[in-house]
Amino acid sequence: MIDHPLKTPSRLMSGTPAFRRLNLALFASGFSTFAILYCVQPLLPEFSREFHVSAAASSLSLSLSTGFLAVAMLVAGSLSEVWGRKPIMVASLLLSALLAILSALAPNWTSLLVARMLIGITLSGLPAVAMAYVSEEVDPKSIGLAMGLFIGGNAVGGMSGRIIGGVLTDLGSWRLAIGLIGVIGLASAFAAWRSLPASAHFQPRQARPLDLLRSMGEHLRDPGLRALFAEAFLLMGGFVTLYNYLGYRLTEPPYSLSQSAIGAIFAAYLIGTWSSAWIGGLADRLGRKRVLWVMIVIMLAGVALTLFDHLVLITAGIVAVTFGFFGGHSIASSWVGSRAVSAKAQASALYLFCYYLGSSSIGTIGGLFWARAGWPGVAGLVAILLLAALSLALWLTTLPSTHTDQDSAAS
Repeated sequence: MIDHPLKTPSRLMSGTPAFRRLNLALFASGFSTFAILYCVQPLLPEFSREFHVSAAASSLSLSLSTGFLAVAMLVAGSLSEVWGRKPIMVASLLLSALLAILSALAPNWTSLLVARMLIGITLSGLPAVAMAYVSEEVDPKSIGLAMGLFIGGNAVGGMSGRIIGGVLTDLGSWRLAIGLIGVIGLASAFAAWRSLPASAHFQPRQARPLDLLRSMGEHLRDPGLRALFAEAFLLMGGFVTLYNYLGYRLTEPPYSLSQSAIGAIFAAYLIGTWSSAWIGGLADRLGRKRVLWVMIVIMLAGVALTLFDHLVLITAGIVAVTFGFFGGHSIASSWVGSRAVSAKAQASALYLFCYYLGSSSIGTIGGLFWARAGWPGVAGLVAILLLAALSLALWLTTLPSTHTDQDSAAS
């Protein structure tokens, strides 16, 4: 008999049943993660009233989660290189859902912040690991679409968490809203456990801290990856800051909107769901270098529109910012996965570390700008961040591709 070498499993291609099952599981996971993480954002004015804290202090209910998420992802991404992708992802969803339910029972402000801090740690096992999972299991020609659909799940989850939070707070209380989102998270964890395919291309590594530190150093020495990490910080910092203080602006005269009405404005996330998938696919065809900077320009135009007083123009500006942000994030996140030569989960974790560090730090600093200069101060801060991001995106167009990162339009 002639021994034949084992055939390497093919990677998942768009249009196949396996690709659809993969994206359904990832969509549910992203939905749950972002619903749990961002359900508190429209509730910041409510927390200020109930617990008698300032806007900047109230924003800690989100900033603590994203800050601890940023740091913990560096550990979770490295652990997944040893333990595998799916076990880390499922455990992350389950523990986060349970903590969300417990946070709804928090008796005081301190205990609520502790619960939100722990949620940031447990959520860390999904975002970076999912990005690496997609880069390993999906055919390179379909990665942009797959990542866009995953980020679309993030967008729907973020939108739903905000809308559910706003509506149920008006109908009952913020505790009811957060508790229900935790129950939805439990259902998503079960769906991921049952439906997410086991890794076919994952190669486990031995738990050697020095090797993990060495590979992290390799990522940080790559100027292209450093620029993409900076993009994550700037884009997410500006995006979250805009949404954090929008609620404060719209609950004040002349708008005086209810929590339900403010939550409805977060339906702009639907455009993010569409733009992340569409722009991800467009970047696959035209090249990431040609599309990323356009998304940032769209965000800048949206920020300018929010400076007007008319509610229609403010809403149009939020839609434009949301479209540009999710499109840009879809491009940058998939770019990291393709550019990293090895330890892709770790590279994704570094990207998301910067992403959530921007959310945590700039999201809270924005409260100082709101207190000192109102909405023009917030919009000015965001515009400065986006101008820096635009400069980096234009510089990336001049950067040569690596052998693992072949931009489709440039190759």
